Amino acid sequence: MSFRQDFVWGAAAASYQIEGAAQADGKGASIWDMLTRQSGKIWEGHTGDTACDHYHRYRDDVALMRKIGLKAYRLSVSWPRVLPQGTGAINPLGLGFYDRLVDELLAAGIAPWVTLFHWDYPYDLFLRGGWLNPDSPKWFADYAATVVDRLSDRVSHWMTLNEPQCFIGPGHIAGEHAPGLKLGMTEALLASHHVLLAHGLSVQTIRARAKTTPVIGWAPVGVAYTPATDTADDRRAAEQGMAAVYPGGIWNNTWWGDPAVLGEYPEEGLRVYGKAVPRYTAEDMKTICQPLDFYGANIYSGPPVKAGPAGREVAASTAPGHPHTHILWKVTPSALYWGPKFLHERYKLPIVITENGLTLPDWVSLDGGVHDAARIDFLQRYLRELRRSAADGVDVRGYFHWSIMDNFEWAEGYKHRFGLIHVDYETQKRTLKDSAFWYRDVIHANGANLG
Repeated sequence: MSFRQDFVWGAAAASYQIEGAAQADGKGASIWDMLTRQSGKIWEGHTGDTACDHYHRYRDDVALMRKIGLKAYRLSVSWPRVLPQGTGAINPLGLGFYDRLVDELLAAGIAPWVTLFHWDYPYDLFLRGGWLNPDSPKWFADYAATVVDRLSDRVSHWMTLNEPQCFIGPGHIAGEHAPGLKLGMTEALLASHHVLLAHGLSVQTIRARAKTTPVIGWAPVGVAYTPATDTADDRRAAEQGMAAVYPGGIWNNTWWGDPAVLGEYPEEGLRVYGKAVPRYTAEDMKTICQPLDFYGANIYSGPPVKAGPAGREVAASTAPGHPHTHILWKVTPSALYWGPKFLHERYKLPIVITENGLTLPDWVSLDGGVHDAARIDFLQRYLRELRRSAADGVDVRGYFHWSIMDNFEWAEGYKHRFGLIHVDYETQKRTLKDSAFWYRDVIHANGANLG
């Protein structure tokens, strides 16, 4: 079996994680520039000041993408690189970088899939309240207009936001990610509502201003659970878990997906969050709920669950020694079966896996290669499950490996290596890992060689 003939094979990265050039050519500060200056926030005091120096080495990086055979590259635009204060004056040098990057990708036969926001919120707007400010959706829409006006003559594929569960959860509740806040649920849900409004307004902006017919989605976390056994009860428990809203946090699918696609907050969420739910209007929901062309999902793992009392999902334990990645996420290949299945059945949209991969403690061997056999095995197992999901009727349109190269992994600094390309951060030397050559063959075979 292979995937559909127009299946999109790609890889992804994010601006702050790879670009470096943190103060170059008029770029403004982001909240990640702020957080990395705070003692103890980032592993071993690392920063994204240089990262992979992609800002200066993008031509070489695109050449490596072409060597791997990528059909698409999911990049993100740095809001403060384009608008140093977050609003107002455009930075022509910053915007020009994305101009050149898009042109380089197209010349290499690689389609650019542009994400407007992958967490590097402008510092100046953070000082004005950030996502808590009711003007933040308008700020974001104006930024989106700037990028769309410049790139949409060549860019057709757009994503509004990456993983709001993360930049609100670890960023605004747990205090682990930028901006490092520890808000209560009332304030966190208010920020979340503004994020959803920003999503809706930016979709409207793209459709109104795009110079080529746009294909629009977003890239939330695909919160997946896998059934502990193949019984009907455990399968239902997994699906219930993926629909659930749990108190005390926003790590779920439906508080985000239901407003964006169905035009309403889920009843369970309204009940669970209770008085913490912000006031909103029917007009708000109309703004949030805009037609999407695909539903993106970042899926890495799916903890097993089983049917508990009254059939509700409860966590199931795994056997001692169950495989896990370097970041201690469980290896659960069927997450790429159950996650897309649930999202497609609930939202009736084509599914694109916008991130999937694993971190390993890779290094360059004495023979000069990077022999990441475990990554190859991981990807083969996960992609077989994604193919099974497609065979069972899920409209899966594409897959983006995270990530194209090793990079700055947020609060974890440079501890983790997710890339198909190894980066020596001292010399900036790139080395294609064994998995990069393996992925090239998978792309060439359109998945028919997965076994």
